[in-house]
Amino acid sequence: MSDQLQSPQPQSGANAPLKRVVLASNNAGKLREFAALASAAGIELVAQGELGVTETEEPHPTFVENALAKARHAAKSTGLPALADDSGLCVRALRGAPGVYSARYAQLAGGEKSDAANNARLIEQLKAEADRRGYYYCVLALVRHADDPEPLIAEGRWYGEILDAPRGANGFGYDPYFFIPRLNASAAELDPAVKNSCSHRAIALRALLARLSEEK
Repeated sequence: MSDQLQSPQPQSGANAPLKRVVLASNNAGKLREFAALASAAGIELVAQGELGVTETEEPHPTFVENALAKARHAAKSTGLPALADDSGLCVRALRGAPGVYSARYAQLAGGEKSDAANNARLIEQLKAEADRRGYYYCVLALVRHADDPEPLIAEGRWYGEILDAPRGANGFGYDPYFFIPRLNASAAELDPAVKNSCSHRAIALRALLARLSEEK
């Protein structure tokens, strides 16, 4: 039996400060956003793809279940603590859709899996709707090891409205169509540093880091 298999499972809780954490995503945009905030807390994030971890299925109907599944998969594959998010755009007039299916919204209707196709379907669905309110939602799950019975969970919401035409060249996903009235800009028009300070992922990660600091 290998030394790794003979080693006891790490304990959950505050007795092992986190230094290096695998991010259960291969999305370069997410890695940039999370890494900028995590580094300030002394945590190095490494994308799972750099460690040879394949993506896992996201079959669940809720964000939190999908995030936990991804975090446990990455932790089991690497032996490292793992952080996963599941996030999406929730639109009031569409009863929360695209929701957990945000990344494959067009694919569900027989289209291709791409940002352009997803945005096109969203705008088509909202064509006759006057209420354009919605929010980006993010739930984060952090596990210290694959069987961690006490995962840390945090969430964030970023409120805005859906535009009919894209604005801006930054960001990814639905960002060109997601308008934030208080900033008078779409998410894709924001400087990355500004977005990292107020996005749904930023809100969720700050909440998670606050939870970690309480454990020290």
